[in-house]
Amino acid sequence: MLTYRRPEGLAEAIGMLRTQLDLVPDARLLVVDNDEQPSASGAVAEAAGGDVRVRYVHEPAPGIAAARNRALDEAGPDAVVVFIDDDEQPSEKWLPTLLACWEETGAAAVVGPVVSRFAAEPDPWITAGGFFRRLRHPTGTVVTTAATNNLLLDTARIGGLRFDLGFGLSGGSDTVFTRTLSATGGRIVWCDEAPVHDLVPADRATREWVRARASRIGNSDSRVQVYLAPAGRRPIARLRATARGLVRVLGGSARLALGRLVGSQTHHARGTRTFLRGLGMLRGAWGSYVTEYAR
Repeated sequence: MLTYRRPEGLAEAIGMLRTQLDLVPDARLLVVDNDEQPSASGAVAEAAGGDVRVRYVHEPAPGIAAARNRALDEAGPDAVVVFIDDDEQPSEKWLPTLLACWEETGAAAVVGPVVSRFAAEPDPWITAGGFFRRLRHPTGTVVTTAATNNLLLDTARIGGLRFDLGFGLSGGSDTVFTRTLSATGGRIVWCDEAPVHDLVPADRATREWVRARASRIGNSDSRVQVYLAPAGRRPIARLRATARGLVRVLGGSARLALGRLVGSQTHHARGTRTFLRGLGMLRGAWGSYVTEYAR
């Protein structure tokens, strides 16, 4: 579990993960603190309560990619690493379910669903727009990209692959990592029975935040698409990303306008989401990047 300046939630998170450890012999919890100073050390020690299965390490290099790499390095070359965010709650048998899927499929990675829960009832416009809705798949589905907020990695199968530090503050290092893993033959398998719940605070369940998030997602998508293209084909990748962005800008604008015309909150919200994602894609295609984790 990676953490960054969120000491108030660590006790609950560590408590829930210690319960998961009870279900899997020899499992351990590694907490990687990515603050410049070891600010979470005391909170982790208190929450661990002397449990030797819980270990704390401090990774001062800024950026989520550095923290993810530290976790992989600490685990070693023949281990199974499961990433979960410090603001998420695992389902009852989350950890053994992920591991069972990995054992059955022999996959290099297993990814589970993330389901959002809200601290307060969100704006109906946000719900109508599907801003926190994520795709799900039948268990066993092979996917080519995944986030690290519910991800198992077999370090023997990923070898020396690491998260790209160039994406550490902008976001997208997990997309680069998993697409590279998939492109080099590593299978990533979906496990729908191992969800975690993402706790959305009130300050993120706002129109301003979800609009900015939609743009950031599009920005990261285009940047990754161009970055992963072979050097000689990057101009083509840039043009393709531009075309995809334009389609979304035009389609989103039309749907947004339709929503205003007929008074449909769903069309307005989803059109806004598509439009802003398209704008972000256009920026990302031409080198204007959003630093989501700027410090």
